[in-house]
Amino acid sequence: MNALFETDLPNLQRLHRGKVRDIYAIDDERILIVTTDRLSAFDVVLPQSIPGKGEVLTRVAKFWFRRMQSLIPNHLLDDDPIEVIPDMTTRKRLGDRIMIVRKLEPLPVEAIVRGYLIGSGWKDYQATGKVCGIELPPGLQLTDHLPEAIYTPSTKATVGKHDENIDFAATVKLLGHELAEQVREISLRIYNEAATYARKRGIIIADTKFEFGLDNDGHLHLIDEVLTPDSSRFWPSDQYRPGINPPSFDKQFVRDYLETINWDKTPPGPKLPDEIIDKTAEKYHEAERLLTSA
Repeated sequence: MNALFETDLPNLQRLHRGKVRDIYAIDDERILIVTTDRLSAFDVVLPQSIPGKGEVLTRVAKFWFRRMQSLIPNHLLDDDPIEVIPDMTTRKRLGDRIMIVRKLEPLPVEAIVRGYLIGSGWKDYQATGKVCGIELPPGLQLTDHLPEAIYTPSTKATVGKHDENIDFAATVKLLGHELAEQVREISLRIYNEAATYARKRGIIIADTKFEFGLDNDGHLHLIDEVLTPDSSRFWPSDQYRPGINPPSFDKQFVRDYLETINWDKTPPGPKLPDEIIDKTAEKYHEAERLLTSA
């Protein structure tokens, strides 16, 4: 399978190149998102692609956008890509990596929801007994299922920078109280509904992040990606044990490998062995199969 590291679409103006996505203007109301096969870890874009990753992420995101549209509108449009990318060779090269979406005003926070104690949340809890200022019961272990899912937002960092966890009060300052409450409430609703569905499919969604945007009337929309192996921590439910870091269906596999080598987590990122690339691609495809197959 061919990999796509970056794009250059001459008939469209590129607005932004993110860690994974290339974003192009279509007109005043629509943009084109190309989810490439780039992989970032520790906020560094690695020099190699994961073949097929962008197609998996796009298909999974579209699945969840459509499944959650009864809870909240999203930016996804069903416009024909032939109109936007008339060249058949280019469309074939991009494959399932494209989304045509509404142009919205992104909110300056990442809405993170945690259902299990892992990652930076575990480190925070060990140090303070809290996660992003939210007090948790004493004596919890690594990967413990939390009594209820918690909302722990972060700032949105640019490429090469690190997101920073913030408390809810900080989001109120950024968004205003009413909108901050709305983002928290819908984030928890989406997570809880998705986690219940995924658990029946053999996947635990340990944590995830959402992004939101506003239309011209101030209505909230779900944007970017949703509940993908890039934006979430997916665990196989049959291998989950409290106190043990389980295997994952997401890029945590790559992070775990990178922790074993002599790299200071600053650019440039190291090259990955072929077996790590192949296994990562396999994990992404398996997550898609479990979540979206009939």
